[in-house]
Amino acid sequence: MINAVTHPKIAERNMAMCAMFAARKQVFVDLLKWDLPVLDDRFEIDQFDTPDARYLILLGADGQHRASARLLPTTGPHILGDLYPHLCDGQVPRGPRILEISRFCLDRNQDAGSRLSARNQLVTALVDHAINEGINCYTGVAELGWLAQILRFGWQCEPLGEPQGNKGSKIGALRIGIDDQTRAKLERTGIYTPLSLQLIESRESVA
Repeated sequence: MINAVTHPKIAERNMAMCAMFAARKQVFVDLLKWDLPVLDDRFEIDQFDTPDARYLILLGADGQHRASARLLPTTGPHILGDLYPHLCDGQVPRGPRILEISRFCLDRNQDAGSRLSARNQLVTALVDHAINEGINCYTGVAELGWLAQILRFGWQCEPLGEPQGNKGSKIGALRIGIDDQTRAKLERTGIYTPLSLQLIESRESVA
């Protein structure tokens, strides 16, 4: 189960993570009907939510979850490497400076304008995190519609192979290069924006 904690800083992160796992359940299980494990009928938590996972969580002024993403080291278990390596024409990208983005989640309880703002701020947080942590590449797996959006953001992004069918839809793998030009590229397309939401970065264990 999710750890109960009392230290104020850790408790703040813990509450943010609870909100994130609940939002993931609402989006990926309730809305998109993905077949995923659910804890206590409230939280979507899978085998990749380990102590090695990192989380970026954006909260509104009232503490409401607005957007979040999970980052997994590609040197260990991750979705592309363990479940979908066949989506890559070549080898699955791996390395200490490569992270996988997964569970990119926008809260359902916000209007279209707020969702777009939260999306852009989460992309901004992902880029800033990569630059601050010395990460030069992200990978990921996405359904075709979302994959097309990601490719149009303006950053250095390329498919790793031809999208393939998966339970009635198509999914594809992608690689996103991060360098000192990434911020400027995303600024030109209006994606990179200053954060107005509260950013929580966490590596707390959920076990």
